[in-house]
Amino acid sequence: MDQGIIGSIFTVIVFVSFVGVVIWAFSSRNKDRFDEAANLVFDDDEDATNKKDRES
Repeated sequence: MDQGIIGSIFTVIVFVSFVGVVIWAFSSRNKDRFDEAANLVFDDDEDATNKKDRES
């Protein structure tokens, strides 16, 4: 195969994959999971604070 055709096919595959990831990331079905994951950092901070309070 010609190198240009292979490059074009690869570009189309990468573009379609990118569009799929964007659709998945902004899907309303995943909003609750992503919100929960975004707040995990704050949950860890609360656990550490509570542990320090108990040790005092």
